[in-house]
Amino acid sequence: MDEQEQLSVAGLTGIDLSFPIAGPGSRSYAFIIDWHIRSLLAVAWLLAGWLLLRLYGHDNARFFKGGPGLLIGWPAALIYLLYHPLLELLMHGRTPGKRMAGVRLVTQRGGQPSAGAILIRNVFRLIDCMPGLYLVGLISCMVTTQRVRIGDLAAGTVLVLDQADSAGALARMPSLVAASGLDPRVIELATELLERWPSLSVERRAALARTLLTRINPAWSIDTLATVPDADLRQRLRDLLPAAA
Repeated sequence: MDEQEQLSVAGLTGIDLSFPIAGPGSRSYAFIIDWHIRSLLAVAWLLAGWLLLRLYGHDNARFFKGGPGLLIGWPAALIYLLYHPLLELLMHGRTPGKRMAGVRLVTQRGGQPSAGAILIRNVFRLIDCMPGLYLVGLISCMVTTQRVRIGDLAAGTVLVLDQADSAGALARMPSLVAASGLDPRVIELATELLERWPSLSVERRAALARTLLTRINPAWSIDTLATVPDADLRQRLRDLLPAAA
């Protein structure tokens, strides 16, 4: 099921991009791994705090308002509750469990979710987990066309099977913008064109490359680039975006 259903996104170069949608099995596998990790981290903090109190005494905990509960209980609760939103933000739509399961969180357009979308998605876990064992979320994944839970519907996100090329291009985008100083949309177009180059016809990719190169460097004209060979057009794009080659 995971391999048959696709999230189709209109590419900037006119070629649709497809992301295989992760089904309930992949989602459950990722969640179980993450649940064990965050539970172990929370329990480890509780044990470490308990050992410190045993070693140094409860009197030292009075420095914190609320005493031992604030020193031990609240950090453990925060580790458990913030595990998913923080890691999904820092790891670009992934968590350790998602990485091991080979899945990644993306927007409906295939991009990286914003901090707001990730926060909304995780707040709705309160609904998805009802009445227990994530029953509402599991039913939602089974009946929706994109296999999404309530949190995904609210945040506009989809869990897809991870594709290294697409993920790498998204991860490289900030560094490309900083290094080249070009418009991010132009960089996205050039990056996508280079990645799709082998799958496009010679006429199609040459026309796209000439149009894009004239946007990047107004000194070049379509007529000037008309005599430039296919391989040289590709190389000019690579020279402008060395990290995308």
